[in-house]
Amino acid sequence: MNNKVVFFIGMLLSCLVQAEIKPETIGKINTLPVPYPSDWVIVHDAAFFHMLEGKMIVLDTSAETLGEQYKGMFNNSFIGQFIQSSKRPEMYVGETFHARGNRGERTDVLTIYDKATLTPIDEIVLPGGKLMKSMPEKQSIALIDDERLLLISNFTPASSVTVVDLVARKILSEVQTPGCALIYPTGARGFSSLCSNGAMLSIQLDKNGQVAEENRTEVFFDTDKNTLFEKSAIINGIAYFPGLAGQVQPIDLSKNKPKILKQWSLISTEERTQGWRPGGWQLLGADDSGRLYILMNPESFNGSHKDGGPEVWVFNAKKGKREQRIKLNSWGISLALTSGKNPRLVVTTPEMNLEVYDAKTGKFIRTLSDFGQETPFVVYPAQ
Repeated sequence: MNNKVVFFIGMLLSCLVQAEIKPETIGKINTLPVPYPSDWVIVHDAAFFHMLEGKMIVLDTSAETLGEQYKGMFNNSFIGQFIQSSKRPEMYVGETFHARGNRGERTDVLTIYDKATLTPIDEIVLPGGKLMKSMPEKQSIALIDDERLLLISNFTPASSVTVVDLVARKILSEVQTPGCALIYPTGARGFSSLCSNGAMLSIQLDKNGQVAEENRTEVFFDTDKNTLFEKSAIINGIAYFPGLAGQVQPIDLSKNKPKILKQWSLISTEERTQGWRPGGWQLLGADDSGRLYILMNPESFNGSHKDGGPEVWVFNAKKGKREQRIKLNSWGISLALTSGKNPRLVVTTPEMNLEVYDAKTGKFIRTLSDFGQETPFVVYPAQ
């Protein structure tokens, strides 16, 4: 048999094999379980070096392989604010777009994503080009009034809060908050904002989203001498604000007017002398049992408050007492806690990976990496 015949027979057999391959079905969409399992997290990758292409990545921290860990992703254009609903199968992103990509007419929208498919199902245009643009900030968006109302921060640099009715899918009002910024849910149907003079502004809304009551606290911190982080962890209606010097300022937000509670310290006199201070980007969080977790740095200096640290200290927030020290495998920049009775501690490292620990024991479990991330600065427990 000559070479030409062999070649012809080989080509014929190849065609026969290919003919048996069934066409692939396109347009198939797999769905995720809703609510999400307690070990899942949602990672905000801000795409720091090309912010128009940010994304939210859904991961399973309990899975061993990358294929099992990665559940999907959805868009978050221009470091948008993000929050999830626990009442509806929806997630909300305050995004910004420009008509020509990185230039042209600006449009801000609240995009509503479906949890099961990670696809956009609706959007509400936010007028005026006012949406606050900053590094990922959990306190820039909130749900109140049994999650009927969504609040989102504006900054032009004049500060205000837009009130959105999520049921009616419409904007109700814009509340001016001069000299005060960010959103901390407060009372029956309201929010508070931290002010530049060291006080707190509190607003209560009526059912139509209009201002019904306004209060201001006394000045309770000096923005130059005993500065507070704007980050907080809210446990049973009490917001815990760490200070750059190692203090914690609890504020009771359960009633319509905030109540400033007694400060307590994260560090002893000896630890202060050693140089221990809190630090990091999203430097603190809380688990469902009410324990407070915070990144700590023994090499602190004036200006190190965003640097993170090699340990996570765990406190009984109500008693103001430390219960645990977790030594990290790598330096930590941000942290988050998964939900449920057996929480996982998830820490962002300088290599932009995520380290997962058993929050109760401090035992290292695994590193999550190579999941398409670039700058995963903030992690959210999935709901």
